[in-house]
Amino acid sequence: MKIFSKIVFIVCFISTIVLSAQKNYPQNYFRNPLNIPMQLAANFGAVRSNHFHMGLDLRTNNQENLSVVAAADGYVSRIKVERYGFGNAVYITHPNGYTTLYAHLNKYYDKLDELVKERQYKDEKWEQDITFSPGQFPVTKGQLIALSGNTGGSAGPHLHFEIRDTKTEECINPLLFGFNIPDGIAPIISGLYWYDRRFSTYEPGANGIAVKKAGGTYTTDVVQVSSPTISFAIKAVDKANQGFNLGIYHAELLMDDRLIYSFSIDQVSYDDTRYINGCIDYTRFSKDKMSIQHLSSLPGMKLKNYSQPDLNGVITLQDEDIHDIEIILKDVNGNTSRLKTKMRLNKNSEAIPQTGKTVSPNQGKTIASENAEISFSKNAVYDAVNFQMSEKQATNADGISNTIVLQSPYIPVHDDYTLKIKPNRKLSGEEKGKTVVLFDYGSDTKVIKGKWDGERMETLFNRLGTATLLLDQSLPSVSPGWKDGAPVNSSTLRLSGKTKIGDIVSFRAELDGKWLRFARVKDDFVYVFDEKCPKGSGLHTLKVTTINTAGNTNTQSFTFQR
Repeated sequence: MKIFSKIVFIVCFISTIVLSAQKNYPQNYFRNPLNIPMQLAANFGAVRSNHFHMGLDLRTNNQENLSVVAAADGYVSRIKVERYGFGNAVYITHPNGYTTLYAHLNKYYDKLDELVKERQYKDEKWEQDITFSPGQFPVTKGQLIALSGNTGGSAGPHLHFEIRDTKTEECINPLLFGFNIPDGIAPIISGLYWYDRRFSTYEPGANGIAVKKAGGTYTTDVVQVSSPTISFAIKAVDKANQGFNLGIYHAELLMDDRLIYSFSIDQVSYDDTRYINGCIDYTRFSKDKMSIQHLSSLPGMKLKNYSQPDLNGVITLQDEDIHDIEIILKDVNGNTSRLKTKMRLNKNSEAIPQTGKTVSPNQGKTIASENAEISFSKNAVYDAVNFQMSEKQATNADGISNTIVLQSPYIPVHDDYTLKIKPNRKLSGEEKGKTVVLFDYGSDTKVIKGKWDGERMETLFNRLGTATLLLDQSLPSVSPGWKDGAPVNSSTLRLSGKTKIGDIVSFRAELDGKWLRFARVKDDFVYVFDEKCPKGSGLHTLKVTTINTAGNTNTQSFTFQR
């Protein structure tokens, strides 16, 4: 009977924790925005490149064009149409102080879709960001608002769903609103790591500890640490019943039964979402997508509503005794995993030689080489960076400067830094106008058009790696998916875009002299036939004008029969 009473107490205690997290949010006010059972492909707070995942990704069974319905009464307050990001998105403002967002849509409901199309033709612009007054598009709970899709920065058909505070625009964890998503699986722990906090977490980096599961508890061998000042991090995933890897909702770190750190991912604003890079081992994530979350606060991590300010998780050991360590992970439903281990200070490690110029949190810094200069704001880094900057000969045939090596792409930067680069020869005014900066940060590249400050080009960027000035005198182009002059029997016209350097930053198509609405789909441009080009309307001329990052303009003409 006593054992049963203890079990009841534990269950009630866990339930109290879960309900206390949810008590400030209306339960069951919002319905499932799909007409199929809610299944998660990603949850709120999951680790993404340079941001937290800010809502729920709802599975659509690998299908597009499923009905998307309003989660509650309200009105359509905004729509967005964009190449990346949300793609096609709807925002609905509700009378209870919240706004819901539905993204990666294929099509809005008819009345709204007609207005958006009308605005696009009026503005002669495909991308749109339109706000509406409460009386324009009222909706009721369960009303069709759109068809699901795979637009924008989506990697597969699904619905991205968010709940925001209407006043602050902070995103709130939708799972706190009482959606019925079965989940009886506790978080799964696969790794434990410790860091020498006398130095930066970036150098020497993580010390891995093998984790094993014994019964219902995770454990490790005694953790022997070689520094009196350390912190821990955990590698773990959560799972719903459908089996997708989800992010960790809540974590606690205890030493000798005393809480020294905790976080809960309840709400995050888009202004703060980049702080994810100060909550994870960015080096391991950017190299191999390994998600290791710190169980401590880095000195430059200023994310609100995430961790408790008086519990920073940094441990200072003053003896060589064995100490108990416990890590508790929970999901929103209260499913709990525990890792229990022991830790002992072994001996101090040798100091790490500092060979660069330290960039520290909360301090601005300017560093120069022979032909370049980089300036960081006081918010640039989350932990100290032993910054090294050098130059090497450019290998790109279009390079007109040395390649500037900016530390490493595996060290995060929070906000934009200023970079100034001097070309390796005198440029004419025309050449200056065609100069761009190529940023290479390991996994990808980006080309940016900067501005000239005397004889140096100045740009803003927020990732480290290498940077080189390029002279781009090439033209962008598009290639038609049909033979010139031939009949087109499909429902669309598709043009494939191509540039030698950078991107197509401007696209304009005119059909027989009038603007035609092409959607940007990754690197392609797609027009869906409508009343602007009906069947049987004869031979048409399509004039397309494209502009690339450097500002080079190309105009091409194509013909087809309809």
